[in-house]
Amino acid sequence: MTGLTENELSEKIIGAAIEVHQELGPGLLESVYEAALYFELHAQGLHVQKQVPVKTYYKGKQLDVGFRIDLLIEDKVIVELKTVEKISGIHLAQTLTYLKLSKNKLGIILNFNVKYLKNGIKRVVNNL
Repeated sequence: MTGLTENELSEKIIGAAIEVHQELGPGLLESVYEAALYFELHAQGLHVQKQVPVKTYYKGKQLDVGFRIDLLIEDKVIVELKTVEKISGIHLAQTLTYLKLSKNKLGIILNFNVKYLKNGIKRVVNNL
């Protein structure tokens, strides 16, 4: 399915996330939602990577700082999973930084700690 656009992937990711949220509900650890969403997206035939290291450079030298993308779908869309009261500015900044460092255009923050997942979805766009 590598020919899908970021927007087409976004639809599939959000659909799968809603299914995971309906099945598990709020209140679990991020790692549980990560495993379930990985399972759902992989079952759809998508190429999904978990805990992808983000290369970070300072003055030309790669730093070993341990930034990790929760899920990377089809090498195009970053998914950051949260279980917080609400998505804040720092979550948006983190995702935008990951997009810039990885040279991707679209990130999706999914906050599973809400009654209805539609209230916990935020798209983040890197205008490169």
